[in-house]
Amino acid sequence: MAAAARWLRAAAGLGGRFCRMTLKDFNLTTKQPLCQFARRKPFLPSTVAHNTVRCMFIQTQDTPNPNSLKFIPGRQVLESRTMDFSTPAAAFCSPLARQLFRIEGVKSVFFGPDFITVTKVSEDWDWNLLKPDIYATIMDFFASGLPVITEEAPRTDTAASEDDDEVVLMIKELLDTRIRPTVQEDGGDVIYKGFEDGIVQLKLQGSCTSCPSSIITLKNGIQNMLQFYIPEVEGVEQVVDDEDGVEKDANST
Repeated sequence: MAAAARWLRAAAGLGGRFCRMTLKDFNLTTKQPLCQFARRKPFLPSTVAHNTVRCMFIQTQDTPNPNSLKFIPGRQVLESRTMDFSTPAAAFCSPLARQLFRIEGVKSVFFGPDFITVTKVSEDWDWNLLKPDIYATIMDFFASGLPVITEEAPRTDTAASEDDDEVVLMIKELLDTRIRPTVQEDGGDVIYKGFEDGIVQLKLQGSCTSCPSSIITLKNGIQNMLQFYIPEVEGVEQVVDDEDGVEKDANST
């Protein structure tokens, strides 16, 4: 009985020392003020932190042009204007446009206030193959915090000028308030280029550039509306910029 009691006391003493050593090793025997824990930064795994930066939901929207797709990143792209980049050389002022042109199969890029329209080279390129690279490029760019436009590019919009007469002012106002918003919903834009001898000269941008229904848009949409409100307008003419200069596609009557 005495031997058994000694073994029990020895085991109890060993257990007590073991517990105290274990608690001491984990710094639980010393009390720490709560303010020390409050000052500690919360632990966030690197994968979670990375995903919070890359967390971005991009929607796509079809356009009348099967070769153009509208990407909506859910944030502002341009403040209050549109910009068209028909070639990689034209994208000198936009880091985002330059990155998109590096994707094989991209023909042109167009920026709207809250959307990006990408036009592919031809119907032979599958959107299912292009979209992952476009998604990644847009997400990486906005995560970088770089500005969409780094250099001021020439403005080619419908802003009123002191040299505009009453008819031109009416044309520009109608384009801004009634026509351009509708065209931008389809991922494109229309830019005023001039008015001469009753003919309004316009340039189509974005998804409208190579759209099969662009002539219908000009004739049945824009021209009819301009003629309805402004009797001085006799027709609409599309202006196409190319490497040789400016060509006029006679689509007026």
